[in-house]
Amino acid sequence: MIYTNTVRGLFISRPNRFIAQVLIGGREETVHVKNTGRCRELLIPGVQVVLAISDNPRRKTAYDLIGVYKEGLGWVNIDSQVPNKLVREWLDSGRSLFKDISLIKPECRFGNSRVDFYLECGGRKIFIEVKGCTLEIGGKGYFPDAPTERGVKHLRKLAEASKEGYECYVAFVIAMPRVREVYPNVDTHPQFGIALNEAVEAGVRVLRLPCDVAPDRIVIIDCLQ
Repeated sequence: MIYTNTVRGLFISRPNRFIAQVLIGGREETVHVKNTGRCRELLIPGVQVVLAISDNPRRKTAYDLIGVYKEGLGWVNIDSQVPNKLVREWLDSGRSLFKDISLIKPECRFGNSRVDFYLECGGRKIFIEVKGCTLEIGGKGYFPDAPTERGVKHLRKLAEASKEGYECYVAFVIAMPRVREVYPNVDTHPQFGIALNEAVEAGVRVLRLPCDVAPDRIVIIDCLQ
């Protein structure tokens, strides 16, 4: 994925989870934050950030905060819409694990919930739930960076689907460079770790999708199981 219109800035503060104050070209601007997670270890006053310029002139905020430079690591993409877009690009590219795909259905309903992708490949019926990982500690990725009851619900639904005979995956898109491992962040949300273990026991498979990340682009470069 490539962003066509970006600017750099310096992060000042985050009054709430939806907006931030950023210094852009010497002027303080209110910008939209596209990731409602904590991002506490990333959004530090004075850190470099990259912003996408909105093409909607009627919006209250002209910029979306999409990336943060983390010292010792590099650029981290915090655009919460990107993981699903990257997985769709990966599926469409022919480079994914899934060959001869005849159907890709985003946001597919299963029971009273929705799963990010439903695929059909020959006789295989596949569900994929996507999670974006932006938290790095000691060279390893962790998810989530804030408690996510929604994430726990998704894992339980995948476990149900697996028991009903579907091929099920939870795919962690690692939106930062050089990180190839992802672990459940049990310190922040132990229930997510429990739900992930239960899902794996039910037959759900875990995919780790490392990315190449730059200020204005991000792409999946590998698939680890």
